[in-house]
Amino acid sequence: MGNTKHNYRISSDVKEQVLKRIKEEGISVVKASEEHGISTHTIYRWLTNKVSTPTIQEFNKLKKQNQELLALVGELTIKLSQAQKKI
Repeated sequence: MGNTKHNYRISSDVKEQVLKRIKEEGISVVKASEEHGISTHTIYRWLTNKVSTPTIQEFNKLKKQNQELLALVGELTIKLSQAQKKI
């Protein structure tokens, strides 16, 4: 009896909310599983089955973040170089 499998349909809204929280908020699969009452196996299956191309908005956001990170790395490299020259 302990191995009874229940086949519940989870709405696409809930599925998207769970995946969004994991991807954007960075919560763990285990925490999402506990909070939403969904097995970790199901969530991992969603994550591996979800093959999608990013939207233009997602792409532009990632492109902007990449540019900001490259600028930050450049600034830190210059500061490090200047600090080493002072030594």
